[in-house]
Amino acid sequence: MNKILPAIAGLAGLACSLHASAQIIDSAASPSEPPGRPLWELGLGGGVISTPAYPGADDREICVLAIPTVIYRGKIFRADQSGIGARLFRSENAELDVGLAASLPAKSDDVDARAGMSDLGALGEFGPRLKLRLARFDAYSGLRAELPLRAVFEVRSGVRHQGYTFEPRLVYERRTADGKWLFDTQLSTVVGDGKINRYFYEVAPQYATADRPAYAAKSGLILVRLGAFAARQINPDLRVFGFVRAENYGVGANDDSPLHRKNNGVSGGIGLSWTLWRSAAMARD
Repeated sequence: MNKILPAIAGLAGLACSLHASAQIIDSAASPSEPPGRPLWELGLGGGVISTPAYPGADDREICVLAIPTVIYRGKIFRADQSGIGARLFRSENAELDVGLAASLPAKSDDVDARAGMSDLGALGEFGPRLKLRLARFDAYSGLRAELPLRAVFEVRSGVRHQGYTFEPRLVYERRTADGKWLFDTQLSTVVGDGKINRYFYEVAPQYATADRPAYAAKSGLILVRLGAFAARQINPDLRVFGFVRAENYGVGANDDSPLHRKNNGVSGGIGLSWTLWRSAAMARD
């Protein structure tokens, strides 16, 4: 199913995933971030993303997005390409922030495995993230660990708490010397408590059918993910970027759920961002 989603919230990039978005890395833990950036930037972003309807689904969602972009590089409050949140602590090798993430909804009428069940609403995630620099190979590349712990909230006819996730990941990043290209690769796992796993994989007795028996989901691993991202700055105002992620769900704690239809899935997308205005004042990290 195709979706056109105009977003009115200020975001610094595109997000269309369960627990992590493709990111233009702009963090203090990155050794290659160029100095002299504006305190704020305003612009527009757009792109196309394709992703499984939920982890283990055999149906896909294709998203076409057009959104305003807001970047703010304050010492505490941050709205940039790595997310929206507040930076609580920063040192040469570590950073602690509190941030947000988001994902798109999926209507059960469009997902064969969930026919007749409740829709999956848009998910928002909020919580702390610890970043640790593990290695700095040169002025333009490095390796870090990220440890985000997030509370998950569903937005559908109100707001409901749907559990917690933990996604430890390793990130290798490289930026070219002229700053025009950025590449990163990520390896991560997503672990969920019982509530978020029930949200995706439980089949209550009233929804059971001959092909979809009742199932009680349990807490544990949801997926293992390997991703790659690249961004190119065409000029001072225009950037293009793309990402691809390969995920394995067969190692998950609920791979025997009747809603688990595939052991592997791939997500990908391309997009661009165009800066219209920027401040004369520079950020002071």
